[in-house]
Amino acid sequence: MITDILAKHLQVVFCAINPGLSTAHHGYHFANPNNRFWKVIHLAGFTERLLTPAEEQHLLDTGCGITMLVERPTVEATALKRDELRHGGSAVIEKMARYQPRALAVLGKQAFSQAFGVKNVEWGRQAQHIGETQVWVLPNPSGLNRATLASLVASYQALYQALQAHE
Repeated sequence: MITDILAKHLQVVFCAINPGLSTAHHGYHFANPNNRFWKVIHLAGFTERLLTPAEEQHLLDTGCGITMLVERPTVEATALKRDELRHGGSAVIEKMARYQPRALAVLGKQAFSQAFGVKNVEWGRQAQHIGETQVWVLPNPSGLNRATLASLVASYQALYQALQAHE
C-alpha cells in the first residue's frame, strides 16, 4: 500500500496520478527506475541530494510531500476511468484544504483536466487556489513521457523559484 507523505504547511505537495506496478510492488512513490521524479526534484532544487524511493519520508524534511489522485495501480495512467480521476480530484482538494501547503503540483495535464474539471490546461501556475494553496500543473516525470530531462527540470525549477521568491 502506497501512503501519502503529508504534513501541515509544506512548501509543495507533488500529486502523482496513480501508482505504476513497480511502485505498487516496492511500496514507495516513483519506485520505477525509469521514472525521473527523484532526479528532477533534486536537479530543480527541492532536495539537497538525490533521494532514493526508499528515502521518500525524508521529503518532509525538505518541505515537500506526495499524494496521488487514484490509489489503484495500473501499467499506464490511461487505464484509469474518468470517475476515478474526478473522485481523486475531490479527495486531493479535501487533503489540500486540511494540510494547506503553499503549492500543489499535479503531475500531468490530462489528469489535472479530468480530475479537476478544467478545460484547456496550460503548464505552470493555474488561476485556481485551494484555500491559500497555489495550484500548478507540471509534466509527469514518468519514463513514458517523452519530455527531456532538461525540460522537466526547467518546469519544476519554475515552481521552485516561485516558492523561493515569495518566502
